Amino acid sequence: MTAWNIITGEYPPQPGGVSDYTRLVAEGLADAGDDVRIWAPPALGPDLSSQHNIRVNRLPDHFGRRGLEILAQELERDRAARVLVEYVPHAFRMKAMNVPLCLMLLRRRRIDITVMFHEVAYPISRKQSIRHNALGAVHHAMAAILTRAASRIFVAAQVWRDILVRYAPKGRKIGWLPVPSTIPVVRDREATLAVRARFAMPESKLLGHFGTYGQLVASRLEPALESILSTDQNARVLLIGRNGERFHDDFVRAHQALASRVFATGALAESDVSIHIGACDVMLQPYPDGITSRNTSALASLAHGKATTTTAGKLSEDLWQRSGAVFLAPDQDADALARGTIDLLNDRDRAKAMGCEAVKLYREVFDLEHTIAALRGA
Repeated sequence: MTAWNIITGEYPPQPGGVSDYTRLVAEGLADAGDDVRIWAPPALGPDLSSQHNIRVNRLPDHFGRRGLEILAQELERDRAARVLVEYVPHAFRMKAMNVPLCLMLLRRRRIDITVMFHEVAYPISRKQSIRHNALGAVHHAMAAILTRAASRIFVAAQVWRDILVRYAPKGRKIGWLPVPSTIPVVRDREATLAVRARFAMPESKLLGHFGTYGQLVASRLEPALESILSTDQNARVLLIGRNGERFHDDFVRAHQALASRVFATGALAESDVSIHIGACDVMLQPYPDGITSRNTSALASLAHGKATTTTAGKLSEDLWQRSGAVFLAPDQDADALARGTIDLLNDRDRAKAMGCEAVKLYREVFDLEHTIAALRGA
């Protein structure tokens, strides 16, 4: 049995992709027989009960002075345990510049510390403000500190390697650890058909999107949906996930003639998310700078065997082009994204074949078992 201290900026009941991911990893390690302790900030509401060998420790603050003192003491007391840091700069507060946390870990670099970089740094650009560039510079400094503190380094997206390789000690490997879907697949034919009947007529085609509808995604989603609905009168759109109602209201306000064919579920339990994804014919999942192996909303589509249309950009890994598991349109090309989506909606055989490739890719690359094996490896 291996003992783990997992440090994370969010953990259920706190919402968020890293929160859901950390829970999956903690449960996977516990299922493998390991002893797992979570170190997370305060949360509203009770911690989720679990049958797993997991202890959730809530710090008194969001990795502030007192919280770091307690965490440092516990890491020293349990030096034989492995430490896993689920790292996203903004998750540890201090205006996304928690340098003290990084320095605390650096001082304990003789402990076995693994850092999983879900994100690395805010970008630096001549086109943005001095304040934003200063934030990016601090993030790079934090990443440099953490690469020296870590005995093992993993990245959720391959593009982060290009940044971290500048700072990592010579000979230190940077492993790619794609994230799994955080939505378990639920097979309930009756419930799926009920969802289908609620949102689509028998002759209709149901197009889904799953996410949280942030501004950068919404700006890509809106023109593609407008083009699809205007071209294909039998298409219906199902917006799955929190903040979908807000996107829905903005969309129908701008495109009132299409209002009757767009629906939003709002926030759903994981099982209901799965059932709603299962009811869709095709999933539309655009991303700023292109799809990557850290986009859990797209990975939910793959895990469910859904034909998926998405965007290719500077952050996208080569596997998306090679696999044939998704349709790729250039980022910011709403017309190409819409055409590809319409083609799939109207070609069920092709959509089914793409869904099969999606499941195959997911099992070979993204399944949680690969994450657990990599973390438990020497």
